Amino acid sequence: MSRRSVTVRVARWSATHPWRAIGLWLLLVVVAVGLSAAIPKQQTKADDTWIGQSGTASELIRQANLEDKPSETVLLTDPDGPLDKAAATAALDQLRQKMTAIDAVGAVGQPVWAENGTAALLPIELKGNADDASDNVEKLVAATAEVQEANQGLTIEQAGTASVDAGIWKQVGDDLARAEKLSLPITFALMLLAFGALIAAGIPVLLAFSAVGAALGFYAPLSYLFPDGGSVANVVLLIGMAVGVDYSLFYLKREREERQRGRGTVDAIEIAAATSGHSVVVSGFAVIVSMAGLYVAQDPVFSSMATATIVVVAVAVLGSLTVLPALLAKLGHRVDRPRVPLLWRLNRRIGPGGISRRLLAPVLRFPKAALVISAVAVVALAVPALGMKTEPGGLSTLPQSIPEVKTLTALQQNFPSQGMAFDVVAKGNNAEAGLANLQQAAVAGREFVVMPGEAIKKNGDTAVLTLVSVLPDTSADAKKALEKLRNDLVPSALSSAGTTWAVGGETASSVDYGQHQRDQLPYVIAFVLALTLLMMVFTFRSVAIALVTTVLNLASVAACFGVLSLVFQHTWAEGLLDFTSPGFVISWIPVFLFVILVGLSMDYHVFVLGRIREGVQEGLSPKEAVRKGITESAGVVTSAAAVMVSVFAVFATLGMIEMKQMGIGLAVAVLIDATLVRIVMLPSIMVLLGRKAWWPNKLAATAPETRDRELVTV
Repeated sequence: MSRRSVTVRVARWSATHPWRAIGLWLLLVVVAVGLSAAIPKQQTKADDTWIGQSGTASELIRQANLEDKPSETVLLTDPDGPLDKAAATAALDQLRQKMTAIDAVGAVGQPVWAENGTAALLPIELKGNADDASDNVEKLVAATAEVQEANQGLTIEQAGTASVDAGIWKQVGDDLARAEKLSLPITFALMLLAFGALIAAGIPVLLAFSAVGAALGFYAPLSYLFPDGGSVANVVLLIGMAVGVDYSLFYLKREREERQRGRGTVDAIEIAAATSGHSVVVSGFAVIVSMAGLYVAQDPVFSSMATATIVVVAVAVLGSLTVLPALLAKLGHRVDRPRVPLLWRLNRRIGPGGISRRLLAPVLRFPKAALVISAVAVVALAVPALGMKTEPGGLSTLPQSIPEVKTLTALQQNFPSQGMAFDVVAKGNNAEAGLANLQQAAVAGREFVVMPGEAIKKNGDTAVLTLVSVLPDTSADAKKALEKLRNDLVPSALSSAGTTWAVGGETASSVDYGQHQRDQLPYVIAFVLALTLLMMVFTFRSVAIALVTTVLNLASVAACFGVLSLVFQHTWAEGLLDFTSPGFVISWIPVFLFVILVGLSMDYHVFVLGRIREGVQEGLSPKEAVRKGITESAGVVTSAAAVMVSVFAVFATLGMIEMKQMGIGLAVAVLIDATLVRIVMLPSIMVLLGRKAWWPNKLAATAPETRDRELVTV
């Protein structure tokens, strides 16, 4: 007999030394949690995201030491109508006194009164850089709250880059807590439906949750190389719970199946390790390979997501191959205790693949018709993707439930000079004169205004002019204003030889970032498809299987993108999902969803195709092998898909629109993949191809006793 595979040897060691395996897993989780507590997680800095012309502008400003000091603005309004100037002046004096007493405050400007008489603002300049402002902004917010408490007749609110960021992070934290509270009980309930027993249902949930905690801990030191762009915790919970439960489910279901056939506990664990364990390794590697495609995007936020996801998938795979066999060996038949009577009887009555067997029958009888009908359905869902619009998120896509976002919106409505700002940087002998001409032309056209105070700042041969668009702060208007500057106004005013220029600022950075994502998407797609194609060829020794898997993955992704366009570019689902349609999909969502979906869809395909291959090796006809493989894997795949869809759907209920789009996209894609693709398209294609599906590999039938030995060998 040839040497046992690594998955089998690891499983056998864990099964025969259960307390050691369980102890080592607990030690791993404790060490990871300790790392999270001892090592502060690093966040991305502003210059990490500099890109394109806006990045060039930011670099020129920094080199000339012309960077603006971080600032906050306090807005005063009267909820009953026009602002009482006397009451507002008294409140402004109180604000000035409190803000001046804060060490982090560098200067407090003069109050600015709105022309319409409904608002006043107080500009505050902070010491240090943006990171220092983030550390100290809570002191300013507390001072503003104290003045608000003393002036109940006024509405006194604060907004600025640091305070808005703090508000967003608070929303993200609240969303994460909500997702945890909802996903855990939902997942446990689905596992109860799948197993009908409390212990069997609890094991996948417990392992998945421990994998999430361990992954967040291990990411903490890695964040020094790949700083968190703000979504790591959400992504780790989202993917960790999905794959962690799936991998445990695959393994546990197969071990249970082998025990029901009369095998001993250790033998059942070995066969589960050789079959489902192997599929878990391949599936995990597929997700890791797909997530590595995010590195191709050359974006620090994506790099942090990729790193964290790779860690949580690796930990989930490790747990399913080590501590899970140990738990199963220690529990033995007790894993099916205590039973939930109604659910247990329901599971036994339906049997493995009972429902799928009925749905599969007409597909196997009429494979051509089934393939055509399912393909038409997928194409119909995918067609709206042709009109998908992708734009970067901004003020208009942030939840108005965040107080600081609401304040910033009101600030821009009352003070046009606080709107979308663009920094025009010029370097050369005629830089200042050129910018003066630009200011005159831009203001004369009434499309831009300048902020109060010194309009042009200069240091050496570099000068900066800040222009504010009078257009609303929306993605389409931001692009319109930026194009006007870059393609018309700035070239005309700064045409003298020897002068270099760039248009930057926060709004320009957002537009450039969205364009960068669109430009990188083809490279990400090519990288992921090429590597996963090669991986499937290596796993199944079949070019045909690899090509079929790639086509079906693309079908799921296309349908997902089509549904995203239908839901988020229109208004019909606003009340259902509690959001305001921006008219586009956030620019980073398609790239992220593509790599995730290709990886996750491999879960089902590897597992199902593995069972079909077993049928072929048993000597069954291609049709019977498909019938056997689909029906025997139906229960576990359906349960796994239900968990994924439920966990992803939870994210559609969160406040941030990015999380809604991510949740809807993933849930729809997995649902399509587990129903149309797995039960209709895949089996119909496999039946139509027959033995050609395994080309160039020729699978020979194997005697049962030999096959049982080969299950636990390389």
